[in-house]
Amino acid sequence: MSNRSKLAVLSSLGAVALAASLGAAAAQPLTVVELFTSQGCSSCPPANANLIKVKDQPGVLALSFNVTYWDYLGWKDTFGKQEFTQRQVSYEPPLGHDGPFTPQVVVNGHADVVGAAPGEIEHLIKATAKTGGPALSLAGGKVAIGAGAAPGGKADVWLVRYAKGVVQVPVARGENTGRTLPHANVVHALTKLGSWTGGATAYPLPATQGGLSTAVLVQSPGGGPILAAATN
Repeated sequence: MSNRSKLAVLSSLGAVALAASLGAAAAQPLTVVELFTSQGCSSCPPANANLIKVKDQPGVLALSFNVTYWDYLGWKDTFGKQEFTQRQVSYEPPLGHDGPFTPQVVVNGHADVVGAAPGEIEHLIKATAKTGGPALSLAGGKVAIGAGAAPGGKADVWLVRYAKGVVQVPVARGENTGRTLPHANVVHALTKLGSWTGGATAYPLPATQGGLSTAVLVQSPGGGPILAAATN
């Protein structure tokens, strides 16, 4: 067998393996609900509580991103990271806002509400279109993305590590002094794995540590819509 023939066979086998790994991705598309919150924001606890109400809904991936720009008020957010703040900042121009604010809930990257009023998040989930992008699977130690149309020719592939469940955080200073605030599905790390340009693509899935759960988002650049999402 010639080297060219061998390469063709290997390529074919790789395509078959990728297609097989994507078989599990035929499940219900996820609705990604991102809450941008801060332990130093007195308006945030109701939105935190409302996210807890929706986090276990079928087909919903709820994530808490704690931002840093309220740290100056006297309490440094224990989960806050600058990359989470930057993620929120990137959403604001496409959503028609001049700058970031808390609380803010963004659904599938293209619709938002404050999220503090009862039923507000549930209403936005029902009113927002599901993700309809490529098949996406997390299996066998890799991220497998199927072929499809990439709006604008390119999308970002984000790796999210989060602590599934609810954690209680006592706040000793700032606007929420003396309160213990619940947080749902707190994000601890956000990393760009690479890009997706429309062809079937696979990335190694780094091993997780500290018992964190994993989610992967395929998203149009610059705070654009989320095209596909999967979690383990």
